[in-house]
Amino acid sequence: MLVALLAAVSFPGLRLAGPTDSDLVDRFTHGDRRAFDEIVRRYQDRVYTLCRRWLDDAQGAEETAQDVFIALYRSLPGFRGESQLSTWVFKVTLNHCKNHRLYRNRRGYRRHETIDGPPAPGEQDLPGRQIADEVASSDSRVHRNEAESLITAALAQLDEEHRQILLLRDVEDLPYEEIGEILDLPRGTVKSRIHRARAELAAILARKIGREDI
Repeated sequence: MLVALLAAVSFPGLRLAGPTDSDLVDRFTHGDRRAFDEIVRRYQDRVYTLCRRWLDDAQGAEETAQDVFIALYRSLPGFRGESQLSTWVFKVTLNHCKNHRLYRNRRGYRRHETIDGPPAPGEQDLPGRQIADEVASSDSRVHRNEAESLITAALAQLDEEHRQILLLRDVEDLPYEEIGEILDLPRGTVKSRIHRARAELAAILARKIGREDI
């Protein structure tokens, strides 16, 4: 039940038909900047979801997700394909989330103003985040928002180690091997850490809702 609840409040990580990630990277490195638009469309919701769950801050998540794609745009020409593109994307995302959280903690406040300025050279064509239309009923949106708030608050109480591994496994639905590659952990450690993180999250949720609902 806990895994289903986590999955219910995540954006669906759809695999769209079309060129593979490798094809898009190859096109981009050979000068086709439109290929990056497709990479953004393919990963933007998943990156935002990861940032939102990690930071518990919608504004900070928007800013951090945009920073992630700017970083990817700048460094993609040097991507050697030694891992999957998704592995690299999520590793960059986690690093930016950690940096944003450290920055926020050093400043001693929860949110900061968005700093807008002219785009850097070569980044004028970076697309903005495109949010899919909501097609669920009003009741479904209410229940989803309630579950979203509950899960986000509970995740925020986990330590960094447990929060990130649950986000990768139960929200992003990544396989153990890819999580291990992102976090530089052996498969056995990934599995045991997920087990401990789920137990900790269940204990937090049990204090807020009936244990039978978890």
